[in-house]
Amino acid sequence: MKTFGAIAGALLIIGAVIFFVVLPPRVDDRMNVVIEHAPYEVSAEAHALHEKIHVADLHADMLLWMRDPSERHARGHTDLPRLREGGVKLQVFTAVTKTPKNLNYDENDAGSDDITLLAVAQRWPIRTWGSILERALYQASRLDRLERVAGDDFIFVKSASDLQRALNGDALAGIYGIEGAHPLEGDLANIDRLYDAGLRVMGLQHFFDNELGGSLHGKSGAGLTDFGKAAVDTAVARGMIVDVAHSSEQVVRDVLARNDKPVIVSHTGLKGHCDSPRNISDTLMQEIADHGGLIGVGFWDGAICTPTPQGIAGAIIYAVGLVGADHVALGSDFDGTVSAPFDASELAVLTNALIQGGLDEPTIRAVMGENAIRFFLENLPAA
Repeated sequence: MKTFGAIAGALLIIGAVIFFVVLPPRVDDRMNVVIEHAPYEVSAEAHALHEKIHVADLHADMLLWMRDPSERHARGHTDLPRLREGGVKLQVFTAVTKTPKNLNYDENDAGSDDITLLAVAQRWPIRTWGSILERALYQASRLDRLERVAGDDFIFVKSASDLQRALNGDALAGIYGIEGAHPLEGDLANIDRLYDAGLRVMGLQHFFDNELGGSLHGKSGAGLTDFGKAAVDTAVARGMIVDVAHSSEQVVRDVLARNDKPVIVSHTGLKGHCDSPRNISDTLMQEIADHGGLIGVGFWDGAICTPTPQGIAGAIIYAVGLVGADHVALGSDFDGTVSAPFDASELAVLTNALIQGGLDEPTIRAVMGENAIRFFLENLPAA
């Protein structure tokens, strides 16, 4: 009997080690793939131009994964060393707090959640296991910690003055966003809690319909609910930027009709360039741009169809032709369970591809970072 108990105890320990130690990095490695490639050739011209660019990216999901963002890793797409090596000056870090089982671009039900198991396996605080709000607050706290441990290398940006301070120095500026506003848990008071934790970019939906309205990948196709209208109004009044990536087309129209504040589509493709259910119509993209908005072009196949440096460049060039150079930015979706053709350290290859695609230097500088930096300087709370 003692022997049986010892064996059972040993098996329990082995199982725990596999679940809590071995499994999370393997899942990360399997879901955030850098597509295998030979070393990219980057011209001297592209290297020289890239060195002058303050690169900015509107969307990365690094906070979801159990790796220390202050250290360089061999898995996934981002960490502070690789972002800095790639010339990134501004990165929006977006919290994923709930995803449905059998996730797809066509139709998803809100009744399931894969993040709970991931939170347990990655040893997130117990309070996050049953609360979507607490998951968002916990991921914000990871940026607080990164600012503490990184010293002068990272600033958790909450205002335009914070961003300007980062631009004046050598720090990478990090802005916090949420991918879908279900962390509000139906309570407008939670906007203040999230704002106080550093939230400045509020995505409205993710892969399922929520209390605010319909998702592009949900069941209803609905517009903003009454709660959604109140949440948008409250967030805008607090100085948050609304992100309509993943929102239904009717939600996008409703948001544009509510106020004059510009919105972002943080990570997307262009329907006329890549006819994917992930992308909203070109006409609606033009309306977003006419409203002063910003469109972040993604790096993965579901957004741009061809996940290569040339494919990303082609999507950017198409976007510039559709909405104008001032309204196009990068929206990589790094670490968002996607396969990308390079990681953050290799971003110079995109500058090279844009040169090869025929864009001039001012346009390349604009889409690679200047547009996003200007947008946040103009739309973040002043101080």
